[in-house]
Amino acid sequence: MLKKFAYVMLASSWLLLTACNTMSGAGKDIQKGGEAIENSADKNKGY
Repeated sequence: MLKKFAYVMLASSWLLLTACNTMSGAGKDIQKGGEAIENSADKNKGY
């Protein structure tokens, strides 16, 4: 029983860690997209 519990805990922690990395990557992608929009807006201010 304890061995099964250890496997479940290991799998759960692995899933949580991969989810954190995925969210971190998505946040960086969204930030880069926002920077590109901001740069484009700055270039076109004079129009």
